[in-house]
Amino acid sequence: MPTDTPPPAAPAPALSRRSFLRNSAVLASGIAAVAASLAPLRELTDITSMEQFLQKHYKELTPADMEQVLARITRDVEKQYQVRPHVADYKPMDGVEFVYCLNLTRCIGCRKCVHACVAENNQSRSPEIQYIRVLKMPHGSLDMEKGDHNYSPASVPEKGFFYMPVQCQQCKNPACVKVCPVKATWQEADGITVIDYDWCIGCRYCEAACPYFARRFNWTKPSIPKDRLNPNMSYLGNRPRRQGVMEKCHFCIQRTRQGRYPACLEVCPAGARKFGNVLDPNSEVAHILRTKRVFIQLKEEVGTSPRFFYYFDV
Repeated sequence: MPTDTPPPAAPAPALSRRSFLRNSAVLASGIAAVAASLAPLRELTDITSMEQFLQKHYKELTPADMEQVLARITRDVEKQYQVRPHVADYKPMDGVEFVYCLNLTRCIGCRKCVHACVAENNQSRSPEIQYIRVLKMPHGSLDMEKGDHNYSPASVPEKGFFYMPVQCQQCKNPACVKVCPVKATWQEADGITVIDYDWCIGCRYCEAACPYFARRFNWTKPSIPKDRLNPNMSYLGNRPRRQGVMEKCHFCIQRTRQGRYPACLEVCPAGARKFGNVLDPNSEVAHILRTKRVFIQLKEEVGTSPRFFYYFDV
């Protein structure tokens, strides 16, 4: 055998955002210089501060680090909206796994859930970003491709159709998490898949991977009227987002981790929405999943195992 054959090259080490920043002092100092030179344009161009850019990953933040982050967000929100927010980092509760059950027999397609979600979660109004799509479905079909989310009749419900709201399914096996190159999205212990907006680089891989069209991208600077801002905010939930990041339904994390229902459930006039802890055998959702003869998980064949169940009164 030849003895002068060079050994195979070692694989390149995985490059995380944090290691990239640590090993790129020249780049970081250059960015700082550019950011400083463009400081007068900060209000016009929405440039991310160096403090935010160099922030550690959420899972690496100490309690003291998080206090500094929350203080920064509070300052930024107050400066932009002239509203003093309450921003907290709500953690999962022990022994809780959230699921959603939606009664398709009762949903009337009024879209009140859509607008309650927008108001609660500080979504952009112009253009308006909506986490929930309500599909008008022909009777006898559960094919999402046959649904119409642009329906506008004089009144609802319409004869011959039923309505199927679709939002993040909070999958047990989320395809979106697997493709994120910087680990800006992950699944928490209570089943909620979250996004860290400060860590997101806006590559939109997660949007492409989601089978439910449940993620939204901020193409423009989000617009929220000051008098419509919800000041009760969560770091991983409804705090204002910047241009160029992904966002989605997070089961109203600022409410549900405090023992409250999601905003979409509270506003539903037909009582079609049910939410709770499936690990509690006495919960309403556990009862529904035990006793209903028909319940559906959207696109079950793709293997994502949604925590969002659809059922009929049968």
